Order: sequence, then structure tokens, then C-alpha cells
Amino acid sequence: MADNRQTTAPSVEMLAAFSDAWNRHDVDALMTFMTDDCVFETANGAEAWGTRHVGREAVRTAFEAAWKNFPDAQWRDGRHFVAGDRGVSEWLFTGTAADGTRVEANGVDLFTFRDGKIAVKNVFRKDRPRLPPKA
Repeated sequence: MADNRQTTAPSVEMLAAFSDAWNRHDVDALMTFMTDDCVFETANGAEAWGTRHVGREAVRTAFEAAWKNFPDAQWRDGRHFVAGDRGVSEWLFTGTAADGTRVEANGVDLFTFRDGKIAVKNVFRKDRPRLPPKA
């Protein structure tokens, strides 16, 4: 039986490409980085871990929700680090909600890798008041 696991080690370049896919709003590209049993933990939610999405379909839907809530969403000023099976991306999130209010907040993604792909993406973002609409 063939072993189809990706054997490429996670890298800073991989996280930069993942970030670029977020900024293009390209969910198909994002999902190529994720394991089949991936987990996405959002910054918001009633639980201590935020909201947890498990499995490719749930994670894909949650990723797409970011662009529905903030159609101009961008993750800027990315800085990426990888150490073994763990990684970190730092960024400045900017986005405009449907009511015109804006979000600008620093955040980080903590990653756990398995077989060269992202098994867990855990998001942390500063909790700032929304900014008024641009004039």
C-alpha cells in the first residue's frame, strides 16, 4: 500500500504561503495545507479555547466565515517561526464589518504540524473595541 503522507518538513515559507492564501481569500489553497482531521480553534467563543471546528468540512466552513464577516479581511505584517512540529505566525488583522465598523488588532496563530501539514490552527487576537467607519 502506498504511503501518501506529505513528508516535507513545515517551514517559514509554508506558513508564508498559508498566510498569502488567507489574504487572497482562497479556501481551496488553504485546505491543501491542512490534515484530514484538522482542528481550527477561533479567538472567539463561549469556551476557554474559543470555538473549536474539527474536520476538513467544519474547518473549511469556519475559514470561509472570516471573509463573510469581514469581506476585506487581511492579515498583514506577517512574521513566521517554525520549531519541529510547532509553528507561530504573528500578524495584524484588519477588516470592515457589514455595519462599517473596522477591526485592527494584532494576533497570532499557534500551529501543530503532522506529516508536513497543519493539524491544529489555534488563533489568539487582541480584544480591541471596533473602530468607527472610515469617513
